Amino acid sequence: MSATPPVLLIHGGEGDVTDALREHEAAFREALLGALAAGRRVLEKEGDAIDAAQAAVAEMESCELFNAGRGSALCSDGSVQMSAALMRGSDRAAGAVAGLTRTEHPILAARLVLDSDQVLMVGEWADRRAAELGIAQRDNLHFVTEHQLARLRGRAAPEPMRGTVGAVCLDADGVLAAATSTGGRSGQPPGRVGDSPLIGAGTWADEHVAVSCTGVGEAFIRTGAAHQIAMLRQSGVALAEATERALADVSVFSGRGGLIAVDPSGATSSPLLSEVMPGGVWRAGSESVVWITGRPGRPQ
Repeated sequence: MSATPPVLLIHGGEGDVTDALREHEAAFREALLGALAAGRRVLEKEGDAIDAAQAAVAEMESCELFNAGRGSALCSDGSVQMSAALMRGSDRAAGAVAGLTRTEHPILAARLVLDSDQVLMVGEWADRRAAELGIAQRDNLHFVTEHQLARLRGRAAPEPMRGTVGAVCLDADGVLAAATSTGGRSGQPPGRVGDSPLIGAGTWADEHVAVSCTGVGEAFIRTGAAHQIAMLRQSGVALAEATERALADVSVFSGRGGLIAVDPSGATSSPLLSEVMPGGVWRAGSESVVWITGRPGRPQ
């Protein structure tokens, strides 16, 4: 057993301080607390990090406030295409899906891939495989919300959150895991894939660190941000410095985004280039804490 109590850290995507965010702040807090509670239940029943991270992200996929699952951003043709990834640090098992159009919980489809011989599956075949193994399917219109439709047509105020949702976890056995889920970018061309399902770009977990990223996916891909943090940690760089350095590299290409990370000591980091990255943390023996415009250690 690990000497460090379990830790679950989540994010609800990066964005700006907008009237929409202020208007929905209470609902965001409630949704973040719900996600932490879902992961906490797993950990308090002696579940593992991968199950806890998956549970927290699945909860956020059900809330249309977030750009993942129901509430995903719309492609230029008005459709929804979703992506997700999971990774377990102890054996570097990884599973990811991209371009899903019917699977209700993309993170569950990513888990099926993790438990298979594959790492990444895309499009119709990934949806079909998820359906065959019992994951609920919905018509694509189920994922289209009025807000996202109005935003695509230029009739809505800026959305509360642009980015992805994610979770990183350290369990009682010292195992690290990361989970990320997204609907991509509003107005993206159908078929575009960002960093979230790309292992080493937007999602990573090994024995040194677990990372989930959010922001301009192309920049995180070009810098290999999540894996870059792992390499820095492996070379002895402290977690806070490693995450700040990786995000500084991202800023060269986009200037926007954020990430969350946890290491085997239970230390966490959440550097940010954008204005806000709502999130929350739970540590065994403590109550859950969530924030909208603050970060761990600097709640507001």
